Amino acid sequence: MEENKTAKGLILGFVTGGIVGAAIALLYAPKSGRELRSDIRLKKDELIDDTSEYLQIAKTRASDMINEGKRKSEELISDAKKKAGDLIGDANSILNDAKQKATNTLGTTKEKLTTESERVKDAFKAGIDAFNQEKNKNS
Repeated sequence: MEENKTAKGLILGFVTGGIVGAAIALLYAPKSGRELRSDIRLKKDELIDDTSEYLQIAKTRASDMINEGKRKSEELISDAKKKAGDLIGDANSILNDAKQKATNTLGTTKEKLTTESERVKDAFKAGIDAFNQEKNKNS
């Protein structure tokens, strides 16, 4: 970037120096008014051509820089989309694993609750039977 600014300044200095030098040379040249005006016109035309050429080069470089910026931004967007897709895939995988573990845990817990509730029912029934037997013995 710094090199680009230096090149622009150098070119601008050459153009400005050329204009000033040409104007001084024309004004101090021992020529008639008609010849001087003709020379000034020619130098003006040369300067316009040089300026047009410089502007064309500047436009071309600016266009190249813009295209390069677009290309780089498209690459960044593409990379970001890919990384986002990878993250979403990883998150879905983790979520599915968690769901599977929760389902397995829920199934195991249901089985344990069923088994324990049966044991409690059996124990309660055994307690009632024992109570009834003791009651019948004492009666």
